[in-house]
Amino acid sequence: MITAIHKSMAAKRDALKNEDKGFTLIELLVVVLIIGILAAIAIPAFLGQQDQARDGAARSDLGNAKVAMVSYATDNNGEYLATSDAAATSTALADYGYVASDDLDADVSVATGGAEFCLQATSGAGNPFHINHDGGVEEGACGS
Repeated sequence: MITAIHKSMAAKRDALKNEDKGFTLIELLVVVLIIGILAAIAIPAFLGQQDQARDGAARSDLGNAKVAMVSYATDNNGEYLATSDAAATSTALADYGYVASDDLDADVSVATGGAEFCLQATSGAGNPFHINHDGGVEEGACGS
């Protein structure tokens, strides 16, 4: 009786081994197609998020530069920094706590000086932003 059961189980195992063929080419192509569709949906959405983060960094840097600029004016009889050189602007404002993000294409630069100022920067995504002495961050370069 036990021998008959063993023979029956051995026959079943042999039958299962012979029927194990794997995936067909069509099944593999369908899986690759589904993965490609999912990637086509996800990658553009991810790239858009990176650009928004770069724009946010530029906006934040301009806000920080404005605070440093006001501190500069406090130490200089109410006169704001007057230089169009981005490196000089960053160096002068660094003494008042301004540190540029790594993601800016161009450092913050001053478009006007004296009794008023306009700071501008370009984000890593290539979008220009500016901030005035009496306002918040806006899109576009100074004077636009």
